[in-house]
Amino acid sequence: MPISTDIGVWVAVFFTLCIFSFLYKDNPFYKFAEHVAVGVSAGYWFVVLMKETLEPAVFLPLKQGRWNLVPGPFGIFLLILPVLIGLLLFFRFSKKYNYIARIPIALIYGIGAGPTLVQYLQNSVIRQIQPTMVKISFASWDSFSEVLIAVGVVCGLTYFFFSKEHRGTIGAVAKVGIWTLMIGFGATFGFTVMARVSLLIGRFVFLMRDWLGVIS
Repeated sequence: MPISTDIGVWVAVFFTLCIFSFLYKDNPFYKFAEHVAVGVSAGYWFVVLMKETLEPAVFLPLKQGRWNLVPGPFGIFLLILPVLIGLLLFFRFSKKYNYIARIPIALIYGIGAGPTLVQYLQNSVIRQIQPTMVKISFASWDSFSEVLIAVGVVCGLTYFFFSKEHRGTIGAVAKVGIWTLMIGFGATFGFTVMARVSLLIGRFVFLMRDWLGVIS
């Protein structure tokens, strides 16, 4: 299979090799590819923001004269108010009036803190507690896994119990907790490395198959 003549493939190969050039040392080709990636990402998300947020939520209601919150002129005010508050963010570029940008930032963090807190508790607390709140039996290997999880959680929490010196039984349990934590961190790190290696393999397959045509 001959080398690809598709201009899109050659552009992708150029940027791929520019990124790989960082393996040698930091160089202008890598910086160019990095800046292009950041710029394209920023432009893409700007278009997504315009098409999926501002256009359906602001521009179309104003153009069609409809607002669902409150009928009448006050409804228009409630529709435009978030836009005006968002525009205050651009005062961040002013040296004299940059403090005004703190108002929308405070509103964004304050309004977002409530839903984020609930979501965080659901994902990072409750879902982590649920596997340890099961009926334990020794009828199958699944039950053995449940026992192992419960023991690992108890031992891991014991390691962070500093009100009593880690000696004797508590010290032994805390040591098991350390091993449990290390195994968990190692598994997470291994999964991350596997994901990155998978991306690397994908790039090599692209170069060998879609560009050089060495493999099919």
